[in-house]
Amino acid sequence: MAAINLAGKQMAQYKPGHQALRQGRASIRNQIYLVTSTTRKRKPLFSEWQFAHTACRCFEDPKLLKDATMLSWVLMPDHAHWLIQLGKQLELSELVMRIKSATAREINHTNTIKEPVWDRGFHDRALRQDEDIPAAARYIVANPLRAGLVGKIGNYSFWNAVWL
Repeated sequence: MAAINLAGKQMAQYKPGHQALRQGRASIRNQIYLVTSTTRKRKPLFSEWQFAHTACRCFEDPKLLKDATMLSWVLMPDHAHWLIQLGKQLELSELVMRIKSATAREINHTNTIKEPVWDRGFHDRALRQDEDIPAAARYIVANPLRAGLVGKIGNYSFWNAVWL
């Protein structure tokens, strides 16, 4: 850890790794968050259709989400993006843990691998109320296009948005 001195002012300690992602994280009821999580060691696990299909089922499982709403998501070969509106029952960290745990459990149970699926941490950004939420969802689902995985989004199977 190193202290940063900027213009003579002492700043907070820099903590590398997943611990830094938790700094300043707050869960606000009804807040919409853009969340990104990567697979363990960025392994392209979800290039395999059976693993991707299993993960996608978990993303929309009402038992996992409780009163949160999955507004939009895309599953890429080595990461996922979720646009989630929290409800009153779960904190953001708890909700993401539930999604990732269920996904890993289902993949390890129904398939041949028995290893960690996800990296420990995740990145989140709370969207401001004045932001265009459907535009954020379009940005999420356009990830396969920007990555060159498909020429049009209709050719990619692993995404969804509530506006469709």
